[in-house]
Parts: sequence; structure tokens; C-alpha cells
Amino acid sequence: MWSRILHALSAPKPLPLPEPDARLALGALMVRIAKSDSDYALAEIQRIDQLLAALNGIGPVEAARMRATCERLERAAPDTDRFGHMIRDRVSIEARLGALEALWEVVLSDGDCAPGEVAVLDAARQAMGLDEADSRTARAEAEARTRD
Repeated sequence: MWSRILHALSAPKPLPLPEPDARLALGALMVRIAKSDSDYALAEIQRIDQLLAALNGIGPVEAARMRATCERLERAAPDTDRFGHMIRDRVSIEARLGALEALWEVVLSDGDCAPGEVAVLDAARQAMGLDEADSRTARAEAEARTRD
């Protein structure tokens, strides 16, 4: 017992979280949506990695590292609005629409469009300043991409 306590006290402290930017905010939203149905499936993790790599022009290893950072940010962030507002305030409307498509791809990636996932996506959509028509369009684009 004492050895476990001493080990816990001497364990290295986790690295501080970076200040989120729009890229990390989007990644954290992807993670939050994937986790919202209490089933953080491998298909969702793989899709998040693919999206992070494609959206940020990075390789698979860097994307996995970025996702790990986004997972830590998602755990630490109090609400979805914070990430959505960050994206709204820092990127163009076209980039926000692309972000919404990416979020829909995560929702659809495991083949189960759970109500909890859609609720988180809707909260993010509203915080990003996008409407329901934008969401329908983004979903259709994501569905077309996931069929390919």
C-alpha cells in the first residue's frame, strides 16, 4: 500500500494542456460527439484520426497525437459551446461548414446515429452560428463521403 502511495506521489505530472485553437476545438468536438453515446468505438477513433490528418495536412502519427490532445481537452472543457464559439470566432463560414461536415462524419462513422451524438452536434452547430439547413446539407455531404 505504501509503495502505491509513494509511486502516485512521485509519478510525473501530466503535461499542461495547450490553449485550444480552432483546430483543437474541432478535434475536441469530434471526440465529445464520439463519446456522447458512451461507446467510443474504434471506427469513430479511426475516422477522427483520418479527418484530423486531412483537415490539418498531417500524417497519421501526428493525427493520433493530436487526437490524444483533443481527448484531454474534451475531458477538461466544461461545455460544448466553448469549442463551438471558438470555431465561430476564428474561422470563415466555409471552414465552419466544413467543420460541421466533419462532425457529421464522426456521428455516422460507427453506423449508429445516436440521439446523444446528434444533440451534441446540434449544440456545436448552434455555437458555431450555423442553422439547421446547414446541418442538413453537411449531413448529406458526409453521408455521400462515407458511402464512397
